[in-house]
Parts: sequence; structure tokens; C-alpha cells
Amino acid sequence: MGAVMILFCMAMSSAQTVKGTVTADGQPLPGATVIIKGTTTGTSTDFDGNYTINADASSTLVFSYVGYSSQEVVVGSQTTINIELLADNKLDEVVVIGYGTQRKSDLTGSVSSVSAEDLTALPVPRVDQALQGRASGVQVTQVNGAPGAGTVIRVRGGNSITGSNEPLWVIDGIVVGTNFNLNNLNSNDVQSIEILKDASSIAIYGSRGANGVVLVTTKSGRGAGSGKPEVSVNLYTSSQFLPELPDRLNKLEQIEFTNESANFRSAAEPFPGDPSQYPDNDWVDLVLGPAPIYNADVSIQGATDKVNYYTSLNYFNQEGIIKSSGLEKYIFRTNLDVNLSDKLKTGFRVNYSRLEQDNALASFSGAAFGTLRTQPVYNDDGSYNGFNDVVGSPFSNPLANRELNTNETFTNNLLATVYLEYSPAPNWVIRSTFSPEFNNTKQNRFNSSQSPALLSIGDTGQGSASVRTTATSGWNNENTIQYSSDFGEDHSVTALAGASFQKVSTEIAMAEAFGITSDATGFNNLGNSDPTRAVVSSDFSGFQIASFFGRINYSYKDKYLLTLVGRTDGSSRFAPGNKYEFYPSIAGAWKITEESFMQDQDIFQDLKLRASWGRSGNQAIGPYRTFGLLTGANTTLNGAEVPGVTLGRPSNPNLKWETTNSFDIALEASLFGGKVFTEFNYYRKTTEDLLLDVTIPRQTGFNSQLQNIGSLRNTGWELLINSTNISTSDFNWNSTVTLSSNDNEILDLGGVDFIDIVVDPIIGSGNTRLIVGESVPSYTGVRYLGTWKSQAEIDASGRTDPQVVGGSHFEDLNGDGIASLEDAVVLGSPFPDLIFGIENNLSYKNWDFSFYLQGTQGNEVYNLSMRNHYFNRGETVKFGDLRNRWTVDNPTSDIPRAGADSVTNTLPNSEYVEDGSHIRLKNVRLAYNFPVDKMGLNGVKNATVYLTGTNLWLSSKTRLIDPEASNFGRSNIAQGYLSAQYPNPRVITLGLNVTF
Repeated sequence: MGAVMILFCMAMSSAQTVKGTVTADGQPLPGATVIIKGTTTGTSTDFDGNYTINADASSTLVFSYVGYSSQEVVVGSQTTINIELLADNKLDEVVVIGYGTQRKSDLTGSVSSVSAEDLTALPVPRVDQALQGRASGVQVTQVNGAPGAGTVIRVRGGNSITGSNEPLWVIDGIVVGTNFNLNNLNSNDVQSIEILKDASSIAIYGSRGANGVVLVTTKSGRGAGSGKPEVSVNLYTSSQFLPELPDRLNKLEQIEFTNESANFRSAAEPFPGDPSQYPDNDWVDLVLGPAPIYNADVSIQGATDKVNYYTSLNYFNQEGIIKSSGLEKYIFRTNLDVNLSDKLKTGFRVNYSRLEQDNALASFSGAAFGTLRTQPVYNDDGSYNGFNDVVGSPFSNPLANRELNTNETFTNNLLATVYLEYSPAPNWVIRSTFSPEFNNTKQNRFNSSQSPALLSIGDTGQGSASVRTTATSGWNNENTIQYSSDFGEDHSVTALAGASFQKVSTEIAMAEAFGITSDATGFNNLGNSDPTRAVVSSDFSGFQIASFFGRINYSYKDKYLLTLVGRTDGSSRFAPGNKYEFYPSIAGAWKITEESFMQDQDIFQDLKLRASWGRSGNQAIGPYRTFGLLTGANTTLNGAEVPGVTLGRPSNPNLKWETTNSFDIALEASLFGGKVFTEFNYYRKTTEDLLLDVTIPRQTGFNSQLQNIGSLRNTGWELLINSTNISTSDFNWNSTVTLSSNDNEILDLGGVDFIDIVVDPIIGSGNTRLIVGESVPSYTGVRYLGTWKSQAEIDASGRTDPQVVGGSHFEDLNGDGIASLEDAVVLGSPFPDLIFGIENNLSYKNWDFSFYLQGTQGNEVYNLSMRNHYFNRGETVKFGDLRNRWTVDNPTSDIPRAGADSVTNTLPNSEYVEDGSHIRLKNVRLAYNFPVDKMGLNGVKNATVYLTGTNLWLSSKTRLIDPEASNFGRSNIAQGYLSAQYPNPRVITLGLNVTF
């Protein structure tokens, strides 16, 4: 007996305390089991995934959680062991939700996830670019290829007409709004991205989340090892190449067309004599060309039983394929979490970035379509040419602009949060955060007085410059208290209550100078100018939001789930009486596979049915829109003109929130032992009290007033399929397919059938309308019926408006003898019938290969270039289609003859609207993972070298090639308008990731 006691005491004396954190998908995993193998001794992780256990050096700890692959670790001399469990079932992955985390199997709302692995596989400078096609129900459009250019994101369609339809971005719990510049964020710092889509998941953000919520979680030191710092280095360099270019007439064809047009109008030929005497300059080659990208970032992370940390430094430099454009970024991030005691925890997140951007001094549109190949680059004396002899006016020479002018923007951004978390009892968590943000932007512009366009007409001393500064500061304070408990064996409740407060202010100052005679000081001395022409302006705006919210998650027998959410938001943007609104939601889910009647089947590993309903709001307006607007107006006093102000906009204190009612029903399933996961969603959203400018009686002194009228509806479905096709010790093949469709329809416009919209003053009206029963927007115009084939055909038509044989034949729908906008019909919509993404990941031993396709089907685009480059005179570059135009020798062509526009009025018409359906090979990746253990690389945990290609192939029917470009950026109404924007380049990237 004494010997046994001695052995027992020796065993106890060798025991040691082991602490650590168990995570999954980068998030803490509460309730995970930690047990000493071969015994019944064990413990569970707390709310933050932390555990403590006593074990001797020879013990093996087994870490497990339902739905995750177990891991075993020999204790040895370790006192801190951090573990990240990998899910063996998609429904058991941990995802981030508003103010917390949750297993996907316990979700009652619709959430799409993008992991750090997805971001690493596609090296992109902005995290939003990695979302394209990867989340069902989320349409992401890259509006152009300029360095730093953003995207347009629509989560289940657009809810507003005049307000923002962009989702709310939340970074590490910091609400940064809908317009946060994502260039300030290093993609390699991101651990995961979750997109909240339905009423149940977004309701906790109330009016802020009406258009969906994108949650970005950055990396921490959890899972980095046993106290030893882990250093990661990520390097890559890219080469950008010009994509396929639109088909255009070559020099000889252009000369022939231009002369032919002049002859038809009885004008002098712009190009008399031998065509070879004229230059043949490809302005695309002069303005655009291959360009490099360089990226380097290093990160250090680690964890102990008290502290986990992550720090990174990123340098990024992209030269644009338009030679005067580029972006240089410096980003520093540090994340720290400290356990002050078993009950008290604190930490912070700090992200500082500096952006230095060269804004393009030339455009792709000008190079490809705005300048004839015959235009000389230089004069005979070697100076830059600045005059266009064909049109008889000054010419903006992009090469001279690049040498003489300046357009640059500098941005400094500081985004931070500090938190304190207290757990007075095991089931309670009280958390408070304070998050300041400071953003300062300065734009410098200078236009030289030595511009060849000015010199060509003898206009000297007309240089100009401007300096614009924008300073935005704000803070956000979030306070939450959470209680979690199990009641008996069947009931589980988690309750959350909180309050949120935010204040943001923006100040703008701008000074413009004209009549600068010297280039010596550029924009640095605006006083060196004509003081009588100076323009000075400033502006201030700000808003405040106060919110109070709560959420209850209830589970019965872990198979019946219920979620109740309510949030009250108050906004300073509305007048008293309309500032506050309450937004509720309810959601439920049924885990069908937990029922007894499902226990004898082997098809479904998990099967869940869920549904939700809720209301959300949208501020949809900028600050002070309820007030009247004072504008400058001069008047005469005692015979002298003096400055004054007048009311330039009527007030409307009755403005209130736009409100969206949403319904969602979904089925989630894990089949065949977890080899296939699928999710199908159907949703219906109706938005009421739309904020629109309404025509009011002129007796009021105004033409329109912003009012709450009208409604619209979005209806759609989403399908996600993840499959493990092959899984062996050497070879694995996984596939992901996302499909979605959204139907957008206007239900009411305040009693009128349609509203004409002018998306741009230059192109005028007649091409865009808001129409009851149609989408927002609808492309409109007259139908183009080809060309008139004979004078007899024109005479028989009864047309009274000017027509010509070979000219454009537009439909006279109402039969009044003329073609006009009264004959306009709906020609198309920018909304696709189908949005899809297809990804395949294959691995063989140490090799990884993946390719990703995305695209749309059934949408139209509006080609703004058609008027000038298809129907108009010959002084501008023409589409290649015009080789087959109507001529005396080609009388059956339906392409109008050269010069016909001088007779026939060209209306917005069906030829402007083109099929926007496309499929793009978005990314191809080949990687080799070095076997560091076999190679004897001591201290190296992993090393990967990879080669990727982005935008390598595009199939599209649009004349401008890329149907995703957008002339008007994020505009809600003017979506899908193309005008030869900055092209999206083809990119080849070589990279190296090493972790020590």
C-alpha cells in the first residue's frame, strides 16, 4: 500500500498546469472538450475558447467538438497549447454574426462566408474584389481596372432608388459604414468575411444593415503555437497586361469613312490626297501598356496563456496600365488581447494606412475612341501637338498632360478599437468598445500654362491649380451584455442586449487658382495667380446615431431553434418626430435530422429548414436633407451688386426612413457523410416610403421636393453547393458552385406610371426611366429597324421627319409620322437572370491547382459610346462594325451610311443596348507546398510558391468587351452604363508565402 502511495505522489508531483485556447475558423470555440487520453479527466473551454487542465508531461490531450476532427497533442514540456479544430461538416463551421459567433448549424439566418484560404488563393489589393461570385445572392461588379478602384456590391438586389444600396461594412466590430475605403485594409490581415443577408441576421444592425452587412474579422494570435512567435512573410509580384480591345476601324478605314461622311454633307474632305501622308499613331499603345505590381507583407503572431497578438506591415505598389496612374500603400496593423484575470479581458485593434495615388491624366476612352490615329503626337519642331485640324479645335495631348500636369491624392487613415470584457459569472459576458476613426485626404491638381492645347491658340498664362482637403473624424461606442445558459437537458438560451452610439463629422476646404503664368511652384503657391478669378469654398457635415438592441436565441433539444431580434435606431438626419424607428425580426429553424424518423437513413448527415421575417430601415439621405438649402445669389443694393443668399431647396421635416420588410426561407443539407453541402434560399423584400424627388407646383418657387413615396420589391433565390468529389491520401478534388437570381420591380411611384431620369446632362433624357412594373432602372429608347433601303420605302412609310436612303430607320410606334421619344419602349435591364460562380480546387501530394469562373446571364448594358462611334460623324474613332456600313455597293446593310446623322436625328435606341451576359475566367492558381520536414528546413513551418492568373479570359458580346465596367460607379439608377472605362487588366502573379 505504501508503494502505491509513493507512486501516486510521484505522478502528482510531475503533473503540470496546461492552458490554451481552442479555435475554429479563426474564432474561439466555447464548449470544446479537452480530455487526457485514456482517462475520464477533462474540462471544457469557456466562452472565449480558453481552458485549463492539469496533466503530466507524458499525457496526451485530446481536443474535440461535435462536427470537428479531433486532435491529439503530447504535453511534453508545454504549458500553453493552442489548437485550431477543422470542421468535417459545413454545418458545424463557426461563423461570425453580429456581436458574436455561432455554429452554422445553429444559425436561423442567412450568412455566406469567405475564409482566409479563399483570400490567400486570390491575391487582390482589396478584400471586396475577393467576394465576386463566391457568395450566393451577392452581386459584386468591378467597375473599372484603375489602381485602387472599388466595386459595386448588391446583396439581394437594391432596396433604394436615391439612397445608398451598398452593404454596411463592419471591421472587427467597428461599424465603418457603406463608403469605407477598403484600400486601407490589407487583405492578408483578414481571417474571415461573413455576409449577412436576411432580416434575421441583419436585424441586430437595424437601419444600418438594410442593404446587407459584411463582417470582416482580422487575424489574432490564437492557434499560432505554444508561446513562440510565428513569423509569416508574403511576397508577390505581378505583371498587368492589356485585355482584349474593342474592334475599331484602322487608319485607312477611318480616313475612308471620314471623307465619305464629309462628301455626303458636301463638306471639304478632312483627308485629301494620298492616305499614306498622314500619321498612323495607335494612341492606345502610346497611353497604355504593361505595368507591374509589387506586394510585401510580414506578420508576427503568437499566444500565451495570458496574451495573444498579431502585428503586420504591408507595402503595396501598383502602376496602372494607363501610364499616368498608380497606387502606393503602406499599412500597419496590430491586434492584442490580454487576459487580465479569469474574469477580465482587454485588447485593442489598430490599423494605420497611408495611400499615395496618381490619378490618371489620360483616359482609355480618349485613347481608344477620342483621338484619330491620324492625329500627330508632335509638331514639326518636336514640341507636343495641341491642335486637331480635322475638327479645327484644340486637342488635349495625353503625353503632354502626363509630363506637364499633376493630379494626385494622399490619404491617411487611422481605424482603431479598444475593448474591455468582464465575466462576473461563467454565463455572463459584459463588453464595451470604443472605436475612433480619423481620415484625412488631400488632392493636388495642376494644369500647366504650357499646355500645347492652349499654346496652339495663343492662350498663354492660363495655368490652373487646386488643393482640396477632406478631414473626417468619428467614433463609435458599443456596449453589450450577454447571458447564456442551459436549462435542464432540453433548453438552451443566449440573450444579448446592447446600446450603440456613433458620431461622424466631415470638413472640406478647397482653393482654386486660375491664370497661373509659371509652372515653377505648381499647386504649392496658389497665390501666384489672378486674384480676381480665385475660388475658395468650404463645407461641413455631420451626423449622429443612437441605437438600442436585443437578441434572444433559444434552442429546444438542439433541434428547434428560435431567434428574436429588435433594434431601435435614432438618426440626426431626420426631424423630430421621425428620428426613431423600431426594427424587429423573428426567425426559426428545424434540424430535421435530429428527429427520430431520420435516424435510420444514411443520406443526410444534417438537414435543416429555416425561415425568417423582419423589418429594416434605410436612412437613404445625407445630412440636413430635411432642411431648406441656402445658395449664393447676388442682388443690387444702392445701384451696386452685392452677394447674398436665397432659398435653393425646399425643406421637408416629414421625411422618414425607407422601410424594408423581408421574408426568407431556406433548406440546408449535408449529404453522403458530409461530402456534399448544399443550401437553397428563397427571399422576398418589399421597400416602402421610398425617398424620391417629386415634382411640385411651380407656385411654390421650386420644381421638386424630396418626399417619401412609392415602393419596390426584390424577389429571388440562391443556391450553394460544396462538394468533395475525390478524397484520398494523395489526391483531393473539391468544388463550389454558387447560383443566384434576383427580380427587381417597382410597385408604386406615388401615382405616376413612370419618371424620366437624366443620368448625365451630356446624354440628356430618353434612355433611362423608372417605370411601375419594371426594374430600377429600365433602359428605354426607340427601336432601331436598320436602314432605309430605298426612297420608295421612305415615301411609302408616310414619315414626315427627315430621312435618307442608307440612314437610320427608327420605329414610329404611335404612327404620328415622326420618330421621337414618345415612341420609346423598354429595351432592357442591368439585372441578370442568373449570377454564377464555379470553383474547383485540386491537390496532388504537394501540388495545388484551382480555377474559378464567374459571370452573369440575361442582363443588358447600355453602350454610351454608340452615339459617337456608330451613328455620328467621322471626326471620332468608329467601331469596326462600320466596315460593313450601307454604301451604294452594299445596299442591304443595316448599319447606317457615313454622314447620315446630318439628316436623321439620332435618338436613344435599341442599338445602344447590348447583351451583358458573360463568363470570365477570374482566377487560375498553381501552387507547390514545400515538404519542409523532409527538406530539413529547421524553423520553417511551411513554405508555398504559387503562380496565379487573373482575368485571363472573357467571353462577352458587348462591343466594349467588358460588360462589368460602370461609367457612373456606384449609382443606383445609372447601373450598367458603359463608356470605355479604365480596362480591367490581365494579371500574372508570382508569389511566395513562408511561415517560421
